[in-house]
Amino acid sequence: MKTIWTLSFFTIILMLACTTDKGKKPISHDMALEFQIAANDDLLDKWYPLVLDTVDGGFYSEVTFDFKLGERHHKMIVTQARHIWTTATAAIHNGNNEKEYLSYAEHGFKFLRDHMWDGKNGGFHNLVTKKGKPIVRPGEAKTAYGNSFAIYGLATYFAASKNGEALDLAKKAFRWLEEHSHDSIYKGYYQSMDISGTPIARTGDFPSTSDIGYKDQNSSIHLLEALTALYKVWPDPLLGERVEELLVLIRDSITSDKGYMNLFFEADWTPVTFVDAPRDTIQKHYYLDHVSFGHDVETAYLMLEASEALGGLQFEQTLKKGKIMVDHAIKNGWDNKLGGFYDGGYYYAGDEKLSIVNYDKNWWSQAEGLNSLLMMDTYFPKDSINYKVYFEKLWQYTSMYIMDADYGGWYEWGIDTRPETKLEPKGHIWKGTYHNYRALVNCAARIEKNNMD
Repeated sequence: MKTIWTLSFFTIILMLACTTDKGKKPISHDMALEFQIAANDDLLDKWYPLVLDTVDGGFYSEVTFDFKLGERHHKMIVTQARHIWTTATAAIHNGNNEKEYLSYAEHGFKFLRDHMWDGKNGGFHNLVTKKGKPIVRPGEAKTAYGNSFAIYGLATYFAASKNGEALDLAKKAFRWLEEHSHDSIYKGYYQSMDISGTPIARTGDFPSTSDIGYKDQNSSIHLLEALTALYKVWPDPLLGERVEELLVLIRDSITSDKGYMNLFFEADWTPVTFVDAPRDTIQKHYYLDHVSFGHDVETAYLMLEASEALGGLQFEQTLKKGKIMVDHAIKNGWDNKLGGFYDGGYYYAGDEKLSIVNYDKNWWSQAEGLNSLLMMDTYFPKDSINYKVYFEKLWQYTSMYIMDADYGGWYEWGIDTRPETKLEPKGHIWKGTYHNYRALVNCAARIEKNNMD
């Protein structure tokens, strides 16, 4: 692996410090308090300990709009691991309640260890029953995406608790991915695996709308996130190489020059696209092929986090690309009337201008947008794009249309376009507390730091 402490990293930090606009008023300390209240009173206190399954272990999956337990409680590795990450992170940020949140994280860890790790074949099961019995579905028995979140939660729990058993299980999952999912030829990782860990080869029998057998950006960015967290607590040389490999792959191959990521790929990272098909066919394949503004702003942050963990490796290149990604999302996916990032757009053949094809606004995109807009304001305080204004507008939008003033928590969708989401579940196997809690604690900390500088 390359020497990662480079002069360029210190140079850019010095440059940023010297170019800070001293006349620009920092975001108010009062807003940091708003974020802290939103993180603790309006989010954590609503979810925990409500979702702890004290009967069968792990965390309940479905939470109703008014914060009661629902009825559907199959347990997915992604959600279970995200709850571990959130409660471990809460232990780090909430000194007064550290033991309480560590006990929640330990509770989740034991369920992963005892019920979600496949003792015969290795790797984490993607889905189990409430009691922990594996549910094997074709194409998604094991996934790189699911195993990435297991690593992410375990590494963060170890950082908070120093529980060596959790770190050992995270290492075990990494080595399992290395053996079964990593592509030594084209780099990156295969997403879909069977129960034994063998990557599933895509054939002509697959429906055109299925993602099984493709590589993808989503598992790639979250593997980067997870391996970065693991590298912070276990600086293994091979692990460091994989973090760098994913960083470069995402930045230079998955992300286009315009600043958006392609979503799905053949094994050699050729993008899956329907751009030359009729528009009804493009619409039918929306999941596989569109511009996802939320993923783009999220990835700008994840790439910089990885670069920093590697001691500033390729920081300038990564910061430049991250800015392009955030700028593209602002210029093409932002609602200029109410604020907020739309769900998706598309560059139709022959069009230079992107068309919005989904005007809905999901909760996680707004959370990741808050995180990345404030980060860009810190790095580029004099930029022609006033990131501070966009950040404040997004917080206003999120507070009004995403956060539930009556029952607490966050709606899944902005009620400006989907008012029915008010009565839809606050939690399910794809929705927990990870995106919004991370954004809230990161933003509160960054605002406080910027006010002290």
